Amino acid sequence: MATSYQLLATPIEYLKGVGPQRAELLKKELNLFTFGDLLHHFPFRYIDRTSFYKINQLMPNTQYVQVIGKVMEKNVVGDGKGKRFVAYFADDTGEMELVWFQGLRWAEKAVEIGKKYIAFGKPGIFRGEYSIVHPDISPYEEETVQADGRLYPMYSSTEKLKSRGLHSRGLEKLLSTLLALVTVHDLPENLTAGLIRQFEFMPRFDAYRQIHFPDKDQTLEQAKNRLKFEEFFFSQVRILQMKSGRKKTSSGFVFSSLDPSFNRFYAEKMPFQLTAAQKRVVKEIRSDLLSGKQMNRLLQGDVGSGKTMVSLLVMLMAIDNSFQSAMMVPTELLALQHYRSLTKLTEGLGLRIGLLTASVKGRERKQLLASLQEGEVHLLVGTHALIEDKVVFKNLGLIVIDEQHRFGVEQRASLWTKNHLPPHVLVMTATPIPRTLAMTLYGDLDVSTIDELPPGRKPITTVHRFDAARLRVFGFMKEQIAAGRQVYIVYPLIEESEKQDYKYLMDGYESIARAFPLPDFAISIVHGKMKPEARDFEMQRFLQNQTQIMVATTVIEVGVDVPNASVMVIESAERFGLSQLHQLRGRVGRGAEHSYCILLTGDKLSAEARARMNILTETNDGFRIAEEDLKLRGPGDLEGTRQSGIEPFHIADLVRDQQILLQARTAAEQILSEDPSLQSEQNASLRNYLLSTRKKEKRWSRIS
Repeated sequence: MATSYQLLATPIEYLKGVGPQRAELLKKELNLFTFGDLLHHFPFRYIDRTSFYKINQLMPNTQYVQVIGKVMEKNVVGDGKGKRFVAYFADDTGEMELVWFQGLRWAEKAVEIGKKYIAFGKPGIFRGEYSIVHPDISPYEEETVQADGRLYPMYSSTEKLKSRGLHSRGLEKLLSTLLALVTVHDLPENLTAGLIRQFEFMPRFDAYRQIHFPDKDQTLEQAKNRLKFEEFFFSQVRILQMKSGRKKTSSGFVFSSLDPSFNRFYAEKMPFQLTAAQKRVVKEIRSDLLSGKQMNRLLQGDVGSGKTMVSLLVMLMAIDNSFQSAMMVPTELLALQHYRSLTKLTEGLGLRIGLLTASVKGRERKQLLASLQEGEVHLLVGTHALIEDKVVFKNLGLIVIDEQHRFGVEQRASLWTKNHLPPHVLVMTATPIPRTLAMTLYGDLDVSTIDELPPGRKPITTVHRFDAARLRVFGFMKEQIAAGRQVYIVYPLIEESEKQDYKYLMDGYESIARAFPLPDFAISIVHGKMKPEARDFEMQRFLQNQTQIMVATTVIEVGVDVPNASVMVIESAERFGLSQLHQLRGRVGRGAEHSYCILLTGDKLSAEARARMNILTETNDGFRIAEEDLKLRGPGDLEGTRQSGIEPFHIADLVRDQQILLQARTAAEQILSEDPSLQSEQNASLRNYLLSTRKKEKRWSRIS
């Protein structure tokens, strides 16, 4: 079968029309190294070249249009950041401007006065005149506008590629050259006959031809569905096989004993009764730890749902079986918070808990590492300092990774080497993961979800206010402080930005100090540039209610637990993503009093920013917020996913194509349940394709 893929493995410089220099640009700009890479550079849009607008037919709400006209004049206008290239474009009904803010040199050379062009783009109005910013332009040729009814592909390019003739039209010509070489033997079927019949898919060879040069809308949709299903299906097969293989082959330590630490803590020291969801999750984890296989479990739950308590119970199970535990967290502040809370909770159990961060130095660090290696430290809490080679455990049996998306996958993986068998792994996140994303990012992990909050936690009232309402917000803060409550005020920046007109932390601190003067009010300030001792001092003052207001950056996003704080004010809230806003909101609502989150923004909001504010004010449900975040930002922009081993999809989209993903997942599960190794003759096409595309790099996603 290998010979079937030889053509697509050919280096791209050998395609007619490319050559060494263009090949280097294609590699650097678009990561296109082979014929196969080019084949998978799919169009991002299609144009019906039979539809053209006259300039006087344009409307303010017109979407993308195609206009035939002549360049009458061209100029470079403005200077500095406002510098732009403008071509004055006219047809027999009027004039408009074609504008470039980037690639000015290329545009100036490419656009010739007196020449006729086809301009494509989204029209806008500037100073009462229509213009298209960064249009796709191509020389007018009679054959390009013949009424053949065909859809023409539009390919993404860059300014550097355009300067070498590899704009959308140039890439289209390369694809046409490539497809003339490709035969059905180069694109053999990779799905089973049963799947093709079940979903009525067009042949694979036809799908690639139609995705690049569709005959009509119907065949284009058929090609898209076929290729999207393929991408999702093989992604799910790989993930499910990896999960199955790990469960079969990865031996794990058995934690059979629950004495004395676990039982004593549960009976005597548990500060509150576990929720039904917490109990269910503990049972799921307990089952893993008795199986003789390595646990690889994701624990997700909303802010304040009690994940830390579950992790402590699991770490006590490890200790009761003569194993050490490690908890890795992203910041020193959070490490210190966990260290203190775990030390307080386990007081009297005879356990030694260590703290390892970059601030632990010299003799103290040396003694801690020696005690850890001797097995005298039962539980070590730390930052990424835990992964250093000098950190040696006597018998590490369990790794808990909190806020796991803050770590790179290789950082997380390095902890696996700290014992002769990989320790059990529990990764935790307070950012609920949408089901479709979890299937792809964490499909090979077992997932536990804490889907209820502890009794007594009241919903947080969230409101959106514009800057004009600042004095009213200050008045409300004073009312809450007079009632004995405390307030967080969070800013997005530490230093003033010349580019964006946002309040920054120090300016904010000064204005708050003026509005809340001594001796009636005391204010703490906390940010990431402070020395740990100074930051800890301010945190302790706030925790002990010696200060009523904490002005901070997002360093307080996780790990800060002050039950008396009932108000969270987020300045320039439009600068934050949905998940981060939800995390910040979770810092309040931890006590018996009703709590509030106030989102302060400027008056001018983008449609997306306004949508974020509306969602936050409508719901406290972290899972719904995660789904909305996925819709607004896309999977690649969610925190951590760029480094979490997510497979790059060429055409499938995790947001828009959820139904296809679910179909692919179900199909993969059904086939693997009957033939886990894909050894049957009817699954030969699946087996051969997977062998031909097997990646050689490490698959870190096992602990992502």
